[in-house]
Amino acid sequence: MLDAAWIIPLIPALSFVAILFFGKKMPRQGSEIGIVAIATTFVLSCVAAVQWIQRVNRYEGSHQGLGALGKSLMLSTQEHGAVVKPVVHSITWWQNGAFKFGIGIQIDGLAVMMLFVVTLISLLVHIYSTAYMKGDIRFTYFYAALSLFTASMLILVVAPNTLQLLVGWELVGLCSFMLIGHWWEEGANTNAALKAFLTTRTGDIGLMIGVIITFFAAGTFNIVGINQYALSPGADHTLMVVGASCLLIGIIGKSGQFPLHTWLPDAMAGPTPVSALIHAATMVVAGVYLGARVYGVFWSGFNIGDGGMNPMAVIGAITILIGAALAFVQDDIKKVLAYSTVSQLGYMVMGLGVGSWVGAVFHLFTHAFFKALLFLGAGSVSHSGSHHSFDMKKDMGGLRKYMPITFWTFLIGSAALAGIAPLAGFWSKDEILATAGQGGFELFAIVGLVGAFLTAAYMTRCVYLTFFGEYRGHGQPHESPKAITVPLIVLAVFSVFAGLANAAPLGLEKFGEYVEPKFAFPPVIVPTFDYGLAGASLFIVLSAIGVGVFLWFREEEMHAFKGLTKRNVLARGGYALLVNKYYLDDLYEGVIVAGIKGPIARASYWINQNVIDAVVKGAGLAARAIAGGTYTLDQDVLDAGYDGLARETGASGGLLSRVQTGRLQWYALVSFAAIGVFSLALVIFR
Repeated sequence: MLDAAWIIPLIPALSFVAILFFGKKMPRQGSEIGIVAIATTFVLSCVAAVQWIQRVNRYEGSHQGLGALGKSLMLSTQEHGAVVKPVVHSITWWQNGAFKFGIGIQIDGLAVMMLFVVTLISLLVHIYSTAYMKGDIRFTYFYAALSLFTASMLILVVAPNTLQLLVGWELVGLCSFMLIGHWWEEGANTNAALKAFLTTRTGDIGLMIGVIITFFAAGTFNIVGINQYALSPGADHTLMVVGASCLLIGIIGKSGQFPLHTWLPDAMAGPTPVSALIHAATMVVAGVYLGARVYGVFWSGFNIGDGGMNPMAVIGAITILIGAALAFVQDDIKKVLAYSTVSQLGYMVMGLGVGSWVGAVFHLFTHAFFKALLFLGAGSVSHSGSHHSFDMKKDMGGLRKYMPITFWTFLIGSAALAGIAPLAGFWSKDEILATAGQGGFELFAIVGLVGAFLTAAYMTRCVYLTFFGEYRGHGQPHESPKAITVPLIVLAVFSVFAGLANAAPLGLEKFGEYVEPKFAFPPVIVPTFDYGLAGASLFIVLSAIGVGVFLWFREEEMHAFKGLTKRNVLARGGYALLVNKYYLDDLYEGVIVAGIKGPIARASYWINQNVIDAVVKGAGLAARAIAGGTYTLDQDVLDAGYDGLARETGASGGLLSRVQTGRLQWYALVSFAAIGVFSLALVIFR
């Protein structure tokens, strides 16, 4: 399967075509095609993961018992890239002179991990959507777009070169536009889709420039070749700095990092299953995957191994804090989770920036499960508890009594997100914080702890407003159908146990062993488990939950806390800053976009009035003049000619009527006379 992994993205791509052509004729309107296709890719991805683990184990088994000399030789070969090489297959895509552009697959631990996550989350979303999207006017189109979305992400994941990665990257952006604007009849949904598309395109400019720079620096689009060049002593450091900076802009746009994070919360306009897929396994993690895949460029360009500050770590740290703070003032449950995603993506980018490659990728892995769980849980609440509303304050509350499965699974996802041991989020966050603390990035470890406090606090508020207190909605809430609750249960199980894949105190560090590249990879920091830091992190999280319970579960304290923004100028100003999202949307839409759109609109109006209209009016006048001349020609020339011809024809006909008497003897006489005249003429003029 490692050699034939190209089949995995091919199947959902074919599913997209099949659903478009045959979906509406199927009993379940094409959903069965999508589910079977994604289930098949999930099975194949599991097979590929098992085979990769066996490949790593075979290598390690062949080096057991070598002694100190053998181990040193093994390290030497690892430094030269002779250890557990990725499986790479490529064919020529097109050729320009002597240079060949390839398309194919690169399968290693990182790729098989992503294949597993993408196909699993996509499969659960496909199943969930059969109930959530039932009766939708574009049900078949929705499933076709889901299949294409999954195929696009898988193309990106298996890409052996940056050009193919760029193709998958852009296809993911296109599919997100299609799905965010699925209900395009409402203007807000269309605007959200356009905002996501255009904002991420801003980042994609940086990505394309970065791809070009790394090509001219390394002389290849091949990802392994680019990493090898970046880590070589002869690499041009200036090119690496510029290339890493441009690639970072691509990550900022796609993964919702400050200051291009504004599109991501608005993307909640799409159907909730789409939100889960975007935030957990596809669109937004594409940027983090890019950072992990070409990590050698960032390591070399930003001097990550030297500790201190670098752009990647700084951007990630800022994003952690601003995303978590914005989640506090949201009343829409999906927007709380959206800003939570912004913050958690900040953890991943900061993790890459502080040298915690395993921590960042492991957090991508665990985050996929509990964030998909939370989004699908929010969809379950909307579908069966609040009559398609996502407003926690107006239409929710007390739902734990009516929706026990949704409540308990949502609670597990919230605890995992907050980082409560031993759930999945605890282990992946701790890996990032430990690396930062032990690798010369102590300030970023503190930022991570502050982010953990904020995360636990806003999720406590979210759980309270949704499931506790009195029910504030209307109608009769009830538990969701099995097509919705079964995916929630599956994701809850992963949210509990996925962290054990890299639980150092339990002697389980298999994630790094199987996923971390052993070929063309920098000497990243491998931290030891810090019990003190882990304990401090857990204490901070529990304290935040305690504060949240004190404020939101007790009416008197909650009202006193709310009144603070009215009594205190600073509190009121801070609240206004958060509610207005740091005024970034006002800056982008009111100043930058309006500053571009306004002059263009005025220029277009002037051209329309003074150029296009003048041309149209001139064409009309010319047509009128031509028509007048044509009419005169028709009346005075052509008609006169026709009338004269008719008169002459009539006169000729009158003369002929005298000759044609109808008597045979007369016709014979005329014929003989004519023959005589012609004969005489021939004699005379011969």
